[in-house]
Amino acid sequence: MHWRDKILSDPQILRGKPCIKGTRIPAALVLGYLAAGRQTEAILKEFPDLTSVDVAACLDYARDLAESEAVTA
Repeated sequence: MHWRDKILSDPQILRGKPCIKGTRIPAALVLGYLAAGRQTEAILKEFPDLTSVDVAACLDYARDLAESEAVTA
């Protein structure tokens, strides 16, 4: 599974912010929960429309962004 199978950016949904396909849940929201130390199980409880594969796709998405983006100080 590739994150592109699970994350979609559509200008008609949340002004094009990358969201989990079939939902209006932004990938950044899921990543924020993970960054705050929330476990996948807790995220899935809060967002029953998500699956563990969706959460993993968010992490893969973030990894790809981190590999391709230049960070300036």
